[in-house]
Amino acid sequence: MKKQRQQSIKALIEQKKIDTQEKLKDELESMGFSVTQATVSRDINEMGLVKALCPDGGYRYSIGAKTSLSPIDELHNLMHTLAAGVDYAGNTVVIRCHTGMAQAVCAKLDAASFAQVVGTLAGDDTIFVLMRSQEDAAELSAVLAEDIIERHG
Repeated sequence: MKKQRQQSIKALIEQKKIDTQEKLKDELESMGFSVTQATVSRDINEMGLVKALCPDGGYRYSIGAKTSLSPIDELHNLMHTLAAGVDYAGNTVVIRCHTGMAQAVCAKLDAASFAQVVGTLAGDDTIFVLMRSQEDAAELSAVLAEDIIERHG
């Protein structure tokens, strides 16, 4: 069932502009699949789907390029293209992303498995990263800010 569902997901995102998990869930249900949001989220992650910019300025799910980059390098690539700013207060880092991109950046941040990160929380365009100390927050903030500065510099 999983293989059929993921094949259907691939066909759907190639044929239609699907920009949210909810739309993907609705499309799958209209095809007869009984899925939860958590199942759709897992499929997106397992298939390596990413949100790609469309010519009309919107976003849609597409198949991500297979890469042999480390999770940290993937994070730096996403920060370079999708993040708009980073700052910290106390032991919390705040990453501002382009609309709809925070969850993709946050997933790569989680995959990077920084020992100093206690946990993350992503919204639509903002990520909160709880660090073990203020020093850890300052260090992560500085490292991630370099990716944004490179793009604008």
